[in-house]
Amino acid sequence: MKRLHVDSLESPVGTIVLVEDEGRLCSLDYADYEQRMLLLLERRYGPVSLEPQADPCGFSSRVRRYLEGDYHSLDEIPVNTGGTPFQQEVWQALRSIPPGQTLSYGALASKLGRPTASRAVGRTNGLNPVAIVLPCHRVVGADASLTGYAGGLERKRWLLNHESQTS
Repeated sequence: MKRLHVDSLESPVGTIVLVEDEGRLCSLDYADYEQRMLLLLERRYGPVSLEPQADPCGFSSRVRRYLEGDYHSLDEIPVNTGGTPFQQEVWQALRSIPPGQTLSYGALASKLGRPTASRAVGRTNGLNPVAIVLPCHRVVGADASLTGYAGGLERKRWLLNHESQTS
């Protein structure tokens, strides 16, 4: 059984659950989506044991700083996403979208050199195991509408509004 460290923190968007594996963040989700998070972790690792640990690797503190307005506190958090090479490419590309800005699924696909892959980018975005840190909330519809967010559109709206405070 794979042993992972878990911590949670209260936030304006609900309880955030962080999971760390060998010094890397492997999951960040919301408590009300914990079953989805566990399913994704088990698909990836097989059986898992989540062992509580306060602020593993300082990740919880960095997320708190982000929530307090330090939008770059998440930039250097090492992640371990698993996934296919294409999924990893999409998830890493999310980090290139600056706080306070958005990009359409099609524009992200084009940025990856795959201009016809906007649907695949959208599906991959929805499977992002490390929300907020890999900012899938910054990806919007072609008309800039808020479409899809595994944590719910209200959270996506809050995160984008929060980041719009950047100067």
